[in-house]
Amino acid sequence: MTATKSSISIYLLAGVATTQTAFNECRDKLDRLFRSDGLEPFIHILHPYGDASRNLYRQIVEVGSDLSNRIGIGRVGAKAAFRKIIETLRDEDEPTLLIGHSGGGIAAYQAGRMLHNQRLARNVRIVQVGSPRIAIQPDLKDRVSYFHSIDAEGKLNDPISRIGSWGGWQAERGGAVPRWNRMKHAPVNVEGIPLIGGHAHYFRHQQPFIDQDAVCNLDKTIDRVRVWLKGWS
Repeated sequence: MTATKSSISIYLLAGVATTQTAFNECRDKLDRLFRSDGLEPFIHILHPYGDASRNLYRQIVEVGSDLSNRIGIGRVGAKAAFRKIIETLRDEDEPTLLIGHSGGGIAAYQAGRMLHNQRLARNVRIVQVGSPRIAIQPDLKDRVSYFHSIDAEGKLNDPISRIGSWGGWQAERGGAVPRWNRMKHAPVNVEGIPLIGGHAHYFRHQQPFIDQDAVCNLDKTIDRVRVWLKGWS
């Protein structure tokens, strides 16, 4: 299919043990928001590791295989997501947005990286929400945004966001001994979102996940994503 100049393809990628309906409200909100911006969104919900009915242990093992950037590693979820995206990809130049929660954020990055490296999607952006950390390819750093939950004091309160690493050794200019840079392979944009709850609650929109200002977790998460995407076309 050929995309129009005013369309966008959006893929919502679930993590492990996620129900089939978990992204429904998020999908509907994104549809309304992008239409209000004059774009026609084509939104797909993917479960790269299966849904809540599938064996949890197997799903966790598959996320682990996707955490590695080594060639030859299984990447079960990433490959499953990549195949589904290719089936529905409308045009290589159409804006393509991948939003992944938890392990789905890893699958989103790996699938997006394959799309980018194979030149199948020239205008891709990747959002990782409450995801484990994975080293980002240098030429994709400005195309990836990472969001994690923080508490009222600004401290990270999502344990899944502590898994993995962006770190790497970095030589100092004129120095003989390299130092460890924990953000060497991080995406350009890393932000904390003050949410009610934690890892499982980024996309919740009902009580008790509405704050004293009547703003729900879903609105906070999507609003941050939209700010990051401002000006993207």
